[in-house]
Amino acid sequence: MNVHWADGSATGVGSMPGVDVREAVRLVLGELPDLPHLPELPERGPGADLTGRGLALLVDLHADVQPSGWRFTDAAGRDERRAESFLREDLDALEELAEGYVGPLKIQVTGPWTLASTVELSHGDKALADTGACRDLAASLAEGLASHVADVRHRLPAVSLLVQVDEPALPGVLAGTVPTASGFGRLRSVQPNLAEELLGKVLRALPEDVLSVVHCCAADVPVPLIHRAGAGALSLDLRLATDRPDRESVDNDLGEAIEAGLGLLAGLVPTAEDARLSDPAASVEPVRTLWRRLGLPPESLARVVVTPTCGLAGASPSGARVALETARSGARVLVDDPEGSLR
Repeated sequence: MNVHWADGSATGVGSMPGVDVREAVRLVLGELPDLPHLPELPERGPGADLTGRGLALLVDLHADVQPSGWRFTDAAGRDERRAESFLREDLDALEELAEGYVGPLKIQVTGPWTLASTVELSHGDKALADTGACRDLAASLAEGLASHVADVRHRLPAVSLLVQVDEPALPGVLAGTVPTASGFGRLRSVQPNLAEELLGKVLRALPEDVLSVVHCCAADVPVPLIHRAGAGALSLDLRLATDRPDRESVDNDLGEAIEAGLGLLAGLVPTAEDARLSDPAASVEPVRTLWRRLGLPPESLARVVVTPTCGLAGASPSGARVALETARSGARVLVDDPEGSLR
């Protein structure tokens, strides 16, 4: 694996509950000392949501919130400025509270296909319906992401960066299930080669020493496409992805990518508040089972990063804390007892 973290690391997917970014940063730094991430707080409203977060990085493209959602506009409006303000506020808090931190740090950005699936063009249809618009969006995002990475490195020069590109909409883009702006139809599927090209364009905007991570929490994650696009690591809901009827096909895709060097951030800790939240060994059993099916050496499990299955925006503050604690403890289980012999 192309590893940029210590054995037995855990991290979060991105979103956290609440509206106080300083409190969220303190929680992440305290509970995830080996691989903290920049928390996202969508509860703050438009501009702090997944789409608004990505739009804040675009260069020479502008958007604002309309009754139907985010829409491209000719000039920056109030909602775009709010999104940029939220991002600056979050980076200011991280810079202050993580001062002196040395080690890996993960930041997140919305991917080009998820943005294209959620932002409307000026005439009202989604950007996904227009290939030229998708290309422009990917180019703008690539340029903005490069500047964003430079800013983070200037603020925290001792960190080793991982950039997670969030693409929850990618399977729907490929399958042709993304609804039109009206909601009465479905947009045409995007050819895999185009999906790979534009995702790769964004990933290639990163400096060589920055590890790219692509996150998708859907059941049908297109693992080979993501790997071919140039991702250095994959973040997914492992419970969901390996609990499908075609599990053997998923196993093969994951096994080939992992053996070829793709890092794995395995979503294992439930985001719902149930009994498994407080049982680290039970939480990580799906990845140990996967390793057995694939015939991979148990000791290599130490290099798997344990995460919640998805973002924690919908959790209670106490539930989010427990989820991160369990992820951290589960990661240690994979180091100390990779085969489950101590249970």
